[in-house]
Amino acid sequence: MDRRGFFKVVGGSALLVAISPALVRQKLRADTGELFRSYEKVRLVDKAGKPIRYSALKKETPYIFMYPYASTPCFLLRTDTATLKNVKLMAEDGTEYVWKGGVGKDKDLVAYSAICAHQLTHPAPSDSFITYVPKGGKTMAYKKGGVIVCSSHMSAYDPKAGAKVLAGPAPQPLAAIILEVDKDGHIWASAVLGPDKFHDYFRSFKPELKELYGNIRKAKKIVKISAKSVPLTEYSKEIIQY
Repeated sequence: MDRRGFFKVVGGSALLVAISPALVRQKLRADTGELFRSYEKVRLVDKAGKPIRYSALKKETPYIFMYPYASTPCFLLRTDTATLKNVKLMAEDGTEYVWKGGVGKDKDLVAYSAICAHQLTHPAPSDSFITYVPKGGKTMAYKKGGVIVCSSHMSAYDPKAGAKVLAGPAPQPLAAIILEVDKDGHIWASAVLGPDKFHDYFRSFKPELKELYGNIRKAKKIVKISAKSVPLTEYSKEIIQY
């Protein structure tokens, strides 16, 4: 789907009505290999509320932002080199989809849900058992670094290939967050590609989310306008990585 908008034919009069993509909520499971859902288009900002620029992001440093819901954490990452392109991936139920690749000048900027596809391990203010291990780093989950690792059960994901599973019990890739970098270098999130675990997460961590957000309704609130992004080391007090 073209996220800039589309036209719908209404009735026999063939009247064309422009529909804003911000009003569209669509999930596609098609023979073309798409699994896509659009959400609000939001700009990523720093803790002071200023737009984050692509050029200012440190390479191989995981950042955290909440999207598409107020409580669902995502990784923002500039990898060490350009990512792969048009990677074919498969959901746990066998649905195939295609991840187009990184964005930005060097095609190295990616974002993924930080909720592990295995048993929903995720970054929390107290600690995080899921993180990015830089190239050259060591991990028990995989033979080399440059990977996202969940140390709860040693699943490893490739951020340069749509977060496909490299090792461990995870049954499918991490859901990808669709990003855009505009002419000013500002970063926008607008959709989710691939199978997500958001509603499983809401059910499994309802008590924790109620404590953090006051009630589950606030935790499920759709993010609009902007999303604050900070380094993972600032979001979680302790990073556990094996």
